[in-house]
Amino acid sequence: MKKVTGIGGIFFKCKDTEAQNSWYAQHLGMNTKKWGTNFEWRDEENPEKKGSTVWTPFPETTKNFEPSTKDFMFNFRVDDLEALVAQLKTEGIELVGELQDSDFGKFAHIMDPEGNKIELWEPKDDE
Repeated sequence: MKKVTGIGGIFFKCKDTEAQNSWYAQHLGMNTKKWGTNFEWRDEENPEKKGSTVWTPFPETTKNFEPSTKDFMFNFRVDDLEALVAQLKTEGIELVGELQDSDFGKFAHIMDPEGNKIELWEPKDDE
């Protein structure tokens, strides 16, 4: 089973999300919105299939990265989240919270051995 298929997003804490967005827009030309930037791309093996990777600054007070105490969170794209979660459970990896289904796709969270929170994302790119 193919597990991680790519990076879904870069999420990090900062003191002032608006200032971060403005700086990256002004100096690096990123098309930032209130929540960050979305980079769209095409799948190499299937150019008709679109995908995206997000860059998002979070307020330094966010609780979204808990139980990690780190200032960042990894988001990895996966093909079959439910199968991956089942496999991870057999390997002794427990979910942080519950599997979630949203308009953007399915999400699950785990922790790596160093306390980094990992968001696993099965996107709904084709919809």
